[in-house]
Amino acid sequence: MRVLHAVTLHSPTHAFGGPVRVALNLSAGLRARGHDARLLALGDGFDGPLPGEVEGVPARLFRARRLLPLGFSGITSPALLAAAGRIVRDADLVHVHLARDLVTLPVALAALRAGRPLVLQTHGMIDPSDRRLAKVLDALAVRRVLRRASAVLYLTGHERKDLEAVAGPPALGGTVRLVNGVPAQQPRPTPTGPPRILYAARLQARKRPRDFVAAVPEILRHHPDAEFVLAGPDEGELASVRALIAELGVGERVHCPGALSGAGMLAELRRAHVYVLPSVDEPFPMSVLEALSVGTPAVVTASNGLARDIADASAGRVVDGAAGLAPAVRELLDPAVNEKASAAARKLAAEAFSMEAVLDTLLAVYGTSYADNQA
Repeated sequence: MRVLHAVTLHSPTHAFGGPVRVALNLSAGLRARGHDARLLALGDGFDGPLPGEVEGVPARLFRARRLLPLGFSGITSPALLAAAGRIVRDADLVHVHLARDLVTLPVALAALRAGRPLVLQTHGMIDPSDRRLAKVLDALAVRRVLRRASAVLYLTGHERKDLEAVAGPPALGGTVRLVNGVPAQQPRPTPTGPPRILYAARLQARKRPRDFVAAVPEILRHHPDAEFVLAGPDEGELASVRALIAELGVGERVHCPGALSGAGMLAELRRAHVYVLPSVDEPFPMSVLEALSVGTPAVVTASNGLARDIADASAGRVVDGAAGLAPAVRELLDPAVNEKASAAARKLAAEAFSMEAVLDTLLAVYGTSYADNQA
C-alpha cells in the first residue's frame, strides 16, 4: 500500500516535536512491513537543498514560508499547496497528522477532493478554542475533514471528547484509539559516574523548563557532583532559563546543548540516570516513551498522559507540581531504586507501547478505510 504521511514541519532542531517523531516511526514501521510509506512536510532550518529522505523514510519537503506571525499556524508553502492535489493522488491512502495550520488542513482537503481514504491523527492539537483564527479554520475546514475522514485516531478519551466538541453534529468519522508506539531499543548500560539528570523537550512555557532548573539546588545539596542537561529548541523560554541558572549560581552544573538529533536524543537518554519532563497537560509525550524504551526512569506531572501508566508500573515517579520534582529525582538516584524502575520502564514500553502492536492496529484501520473507499 502507498501511504502518504503529512505533517506540518520537519527541521534539524525538531521544532514541531512529537507529531513528526510519530509520523517517522509509523512510516519506518510500515516500510519494514513492505508498504511504501512516505513523508510530506514543510522543511526549515536546513543549509543547502532540502533532504529527500528523513531517517531512511523518503520525504517530499517544501521550503517553509512565514505568511503570518502566528507560530506554526502562520507557515506554509505556495509550492506545496499547488502540488498537494497531485501528490495525494499518487497515494492509496493519506494519513494526516492534523493541526490548525496551512499545511495539514490543505492536504486533508486535497485528499477528500481526490477521493482518497483519509486517516486523521491529531495528537491533542485540535481542541475547543475561543481564538479567532481557530474559529475561522474550524468553520472553513476542520469540521469538514473531521466529519468526512475515513478514520480519526485519538490518544485518550479526553482527546476524543475534544474532537467531538469541535466537529459538532453530524458525528466524527470512525474513531479508533491509537497510542503512540516506540521502536524497541537496546537497554541503557547501568549508569556510572556522577548522577546525570536530563530534560529534552522544547523550551516553551507549557513544558516548564524553569521548574527543572528550580529543582537543581536541592538535588545538588544531596548529590553535589550531579550534572544536569537541559536540551531542546528555544520557543521563548531560553533567556528566562539562562537567567534562572545564573540567579541560582548553578551554571557549572547545568548544560544547555540546544536541540538534539534523533540519535543524539537516544544517546543522552542512555547516559541519563533520570529523565524529567515537568510539562503540564502533555497528551502522550514521545520523549517519555523513548526514555522508557531504553530503561531510563521518568519523572512526570500528574497531568501527563502517561502518568497513570508510569505510576502503575513503578517506571518512574509522578508529582503534583514543581515542588515534587527534586524529591522524586533524589529517590530515583538511589542505585537499587533506579535499577528496579529501569527494568519496569523497559517492560512497560515493550508490553504497552510496542511499535508492532501499534502497527497491527493501524494496518487494520488502513484496511477498513481502503476497502470502504473502494466500495
